[in-house]
Amino acid sequence: MAERKARMTDRERVEALLRREKPDRVPNWPFAAMGFCMVYTGTSIADAYNKPAAALAAQRKTAQDFGWVFRPMFGYAGMGGWEFGGEIKWPSGEYAQAPSVVQNPVQSEEDAWNLKAPDPKTGGIIPLMIEFNKLAAQERLDNEPFNVGPMVRGPFTTAGTICSAERLTKWLIKKPDIAHHLLRMSTDWAIGVAQYFRDTFGLEGVMPIMGDPTTSNDVISPQKFEEFVLPYFQEETEKLLAMGYKHIYMHPCGEQNANLPHWAKVRWGDPGLLIWGHEVELETAAKYFPNDIMIGNLEPAIIQTKTPDEVYEASRKVIEKGKKLPTGFIFSPGCEMPPKAPPENIMAMTRAVNDFGWYD
Repeated sequence: MAERKARMTDRERVEALLRREKPDRVPNWPFAAMGFCMVYTGTSIADAYNKPAAALAAQRKTAQDFGWVFRPMFGYAGMGGWEFGGEIKWPSGEYAQAPSVVQNPVQSEEDAWNLKAPDPKTGGIIPLMIEFNKLAAQERLDNEPFNVGPMVRGPFTTAGTICSAERLTKWLIKKPDIAHHLLRMSTDWAIGVAQYFRDTFGLEGVMPIMGDPTTSNDVISPQKFEEFVLPYFQEETEKLLAMGYKHIYMHPCGEQNANLPHWAKVRWGDPGLLIWGHEVELETAAKYFPNDIMIGNLEPAIIQTKTPDEVYEASRKVIEKGKKLPTGFIFSPGCEMPPKAPPENIMAMTRAVNDFGWYD
């Protein structure tokens, strides 16, 4: 296929979408590639989460080598457990790809009522996040639309890491007062983290990243979502927008189809950026979020297990669907990039964007 000549940098492509304009080509912006970046550059996956300088260098090099949008990212999906006083395990071994909570700080109803909220400036991974972002803030490259951002977890997932998702879902039914208590603490803590970043870094080049995988319909019903998730998320995002953040990058994660009418009641910015798993059709999501940018949603398992030709073809199908969306579109896997994915498969994704991502 004939090579097209770019008229924009990756940063300019994203900035055009944020102005609700069409770029020359679909941006290629993989979500949560921290583990892959470390493996690709010959560094321990654990260093993606506990060595800020090494993590930043690996992310910068990998984005350059594969032609990605570069957005420095530091944090982990299980945030909350360690930050509220529990214990985590750094990733090790062949299949571990992120820190995991090995002891939840809340083990009983009494623990829940006695739990003390951590200082959003000092708990768990927060000091490492600040160190990472201070390094990232020192430069802003042509492929880097944002160079700083707090990873602000969703209240429900945070509450689930505090007491375990299994215990939380039981309390939704049997002890809803305890569930609301933990959700209240989780929301207040997340808002505090966002304010700390606002006070430290300002707003220029700064965008919060959020996620809430435990809200999946594989875990809770849309009825429970409406009662226990929606009001806290609405409060959290409204307060972030009131701080001056213009755009929120949100990954609902997983099977969210029955929750879409509720997610649509949350404001994500002007516009927000929403990345969907392969379980949610991009066209369906775009109907619920006509004012936000859709991101996604190549299935990560394809990247891990298929051949480069199969990855290329699967990427083409996603890109050609995404280009038709009136909301604006960014190509990405639908969740974390598999850390052990073959580099030739990752390059196949880049080739697909370069071959099929151009707008007429």
